[in-house]
Amino acid sequence: MKTADFDYELPQELIAQTPVEPRDSSRLMVVDRAAGTLAHHVFCDLPSFLRPGDLLACNESRVIPARLFARKPTGGQVEILLLRARSEQVWETLVRGRGVREGLRLRLLNGPGGEPAEGTAEVVEAGERGLRVLAFDRPALALAETLGQTPLPPYIHTPLRDSERYQTVYARTPGSAAAPTAGLHFTPELLHVLREMGVRLAWITLHIGLDTFRPVDEEQIENHRIHTEYCVLSPETAEQVNRTRLEGGRVVAVGTTAVRVLETAALRALGSEPQAEGCPWRSVAAFEGETDLFIYPGFRFRAVDAMITNFHLPRSTLLMLVAAFCGKELLDRAYQEAIRQRYRFYSFGDAMLLL
Repeated sequence: MKTADFDYELPQELIAQTPVEPRDSSRLMVVDRAAGTLAHHVFCDLPSFLRPGDLLACNESRVIPARLFARKPTGGQVEILLLRARSEQVWETLVRGRGVREGLRLRLLNGPGGEPAEGTAEVVEAGERGLRVLAFDRPALALAETLGQTPLPPYIHTPLRDSERYQTVYARTPGSAAAPTAGLHFTPELLHVLREMGVRLAWITLHIGLDTFRPVDEEQIENHRIHTEYCVLSPETAEQVNRTRLEGGRVVAVGTTAVRVLETAALRALGSEPQAEGCPWRSVAAFEGETDLFIYPGFRFRAVDAMITNFHLPRSTLLMLVAAFCGKELLDRAYQEAIRQRYRFYSFGDAMLLL
């Protein structure tokens, strides 16, 4: 399948620059996959489309202040984005700056153009397109909490007044370089309403890394290599998912990250028989580790029955995942309608509910 098939034209003014208030006042397009219909609602209408016994699977990963600044021995400044931990002090990063070669030692700064701060990082591996593995002289998360800034996607140009608005209200486990944006629409009050009506909540973790920032460059999507991301599906959550599906409830993934964790767990439940039907009472298996699952049209979903997601960038793996879930033709129609109706796109934009 061609990557160009997942391109589309978006008016720049539809790229949301700021979040709406309150969070659940964003628009919600409801897509009925079976009927092929589109309907326009507000996110706070979500309880109308869920049922007692449904399970909302939410990614509780928290965005870290992953944007750091440093100076080379020659005096030039570089920008560092923490992507994935190999250990407390060794991280895979994205570095913007010239001449950042292996063996170079960087001095961290108190912000862009700031004074030298406590903390250094040595380049221990140099990869392509700005990828660098850095060894810090102390735990990197502690440095980030002191010196770092919350990273925003490059298409957002308006400074964020409150960094908590780029966190979900249930974010608990630090580790992401970007927010799981489908969850940004939830308020504590909306979650309470859902609980009261009998919708259960389940917590998963996927720390978002490099592929959030990179489009697919391969001409054929099958040739794209997706980067691994760390995730956790606990035994308790696996039991919730399995019980929900056994009892006839729906597993509703909040975001593409939740989809990837759940479907990775479903493949693990099958073990060495990926073509098998699987056990009706064991849809997923608990696990902790890396996933490189790349979902695109033709993928068979085994764990997810419905999905909440935002409107994604052209040529992105996220757009391909949604196309796999609802079908390319219906997705194209939904995006054309969203543009016609002036929906807000991307991280701070509006949402879709795919049933």
